[in-house]
Amino acid sequence: MIRLVLSDVDGTLIRSDKSLSGRTIDAVEKLRDAEVHFAITSGRPPRGMEMLIEPLSLQTPLAAFNGGLIVEPSMEVLAEHTVPDEIVGRVVELLESFGLSIWVYRGSDWLVLDPDGPHVAKESTTVQFGPTVVHDFDGATHVAKIVGVSDDHDTVARAAQATRAALGDHVAAWRSQPYYLDVTHPEANKGGVAQYLASRYRLDVDEIATIGDMPNDVLMFAHAGLSIAMGNASDDVQKAARRVTTSNDADGFAHAVDEFILRGRS
Repeated sequence: MIRLVLSDVDGTLIRSDKSLSGRTIDAVEKLRDAEVHFAITSGRPPRGMEMLIEPLSLQTPLAAFNGGLIVEPSMEVLAEHTVPDEIVGRVVELLESFGLSIWVYRGSDWLVLDPDGPHVAKESTTVQFGPTVVHDFDGATHVAKIVGVSDDHDTVARAAQATRAALGDHVAAWRSQPYYLDVTHPEANKGGVAQYLASRYRLDVDEIATIGDMPNDVLMFAHAGLSIAMGNASDDVQKAARRVTTSNDADGFAHAVDEFILRGRS
């Protein structure tokens, strides 16, 4: 019996226009009524997840930066994994060699070189705060996440492979969107989030369900008794999951809760 559901946010829990549907809110309430814990994890910073706390009545930890920073809904820090300081410059240099625009997240700060760069305006709207513009990232320490951004999706994919090949012992590097490459501490990944929550709530793997749409979500599929891919996920992500639901714009999260998690539950 599933006792905890861990969900990705963008492309999974929310629609493409970044809104929560009424069915999704109702589905989370159904989980709560069935005494099933509900938690979220995202590449977003904690501040970029705050707008979900009230409508979903979240009580579980929020796993931001793909698990790089885990906080209570009050924003009290529970756990943190940062990119090794000596690796930050190497990551930035490698991503720049692919022509990617670079963002750096440090604490509550979102640092960018180009405020007019790709997806900066869109991300500001999504997370509901703007970046701090800097001249360079020299000496940046205590970095939670480095992001490489480009609308050339194939280049982003190649950069991800190259980063794992060159620095895979020191960082995790996975796409959170086709145009975003997230680079974090190696223990800051969604599989680690599932393990953290299993320990916190004293759960076995078979009591956990995970749901997501991107390659970085596959890492948490391996730590769940029930893994669910969204209908808008790629074929590779869908093949990695035990079940496939409808798309995020067709209430896929709510469909998964009704059909795969709570169906037949007394």
